[in-house]
Formats: sequence, structure tokens, C-alpha cells
Amino acid sequence: MAFNHILKAKVNWQLAHNETTQNPKGFSRNHVVTIANKKIPLEVSAAKAFRGDEALYNPEDLLLSALASCHMMSYLYVCTQHNIEVLDYEDNAEAVLEVEASGSGCFRKVILNPVVTIQDASKKELAKTLHTKANSLCFIANSCNFPVEHYAEIVINMS
Repeated sequence: MAFNHILKAKVNWQLAHNETTQNPKGFSRNHVVTIANKKIPLEVSAAKAFRGDEALYNPEDLLLSALASCHMMSYLYVCTQHNIEVLDYEDNAEAVLEVEASGSGCFRKVILNPVVTIQDASKKELAKTLHTKANSLCFIANSCNFPVEHYAEIVINMS
């Protein structure tokens, strides 16, 4: 039986004094995103390439980080199902964003590069294959219309 979760976010942007939306270069893209029931609002902008503040998060960063984070949590879940103790997980994820001359664009793919440290050397191959299962469970990956590739490395803790 399926059930729905309702998620809510509030986006707030205001035109600053001496700015204009009549010119695409004439206004800030900085805004605040408040997620329901969360303590800290996110300061967000466009990516620098799109006239945003490079010091702030942008929607593209947030999509990539959401995908990498969701995959990690799904992976940890499937590892618990197979009695694999994960000691450390690090992912240097990358995304390929293609932008057309018209200004439209889309993600073409995401590449996850998780390095996972486990305790039991006998479970190394299983730990590697579980990334496929994690991808099939990941809510974000299941919502994407682009491929999510995995190049996992499994490290055995020798201490």
C-alpha cells in the first residue's frame, strides 16, 4: 500500500532598491527558501553563470546534493539489511548540466563516486553491488529523467 507525504517549501524573493526586472542583468537572484518545520532557512541564488551569487547555494547544487544524500541514506539502509557495517561514506558527486542557447537546459547525467569503508572484508563485493539496490530505492533518483551512474569504491578498515 502506497502512502503520500506532503512536503512544503516557501520561496521569498524581493526586488531590492535601485534594481529592475526590466533588464535581465538588473536584479539579484538571491532569495530565501524556508522548508516547513526546519530551523534554518536556506540562502539561495542562481549559479554564478546565471548572474547569481556564487557564495550561496543554487538549485542545481541542491538537486545534486539531494541526489547524493538520498543515495547514501538508501545505501546505508540496504547495508543494514545485509548486516554490513559501514564505518565511513564519502561521495564526490558530479552533474552534467547542458544549457541551450535559448537559455533552457537540463541535467544530462549525475555521477556518484562513493568511497565506502566497511569492517568485514568478506562482504566487499556485496557492499559494492548494493549501490544498484540503493539507486532503485532512492526517492530522488526515481524522480529523475536522466541517468545516475555509480562508480563505487569499497575500502576495508584495517585498524
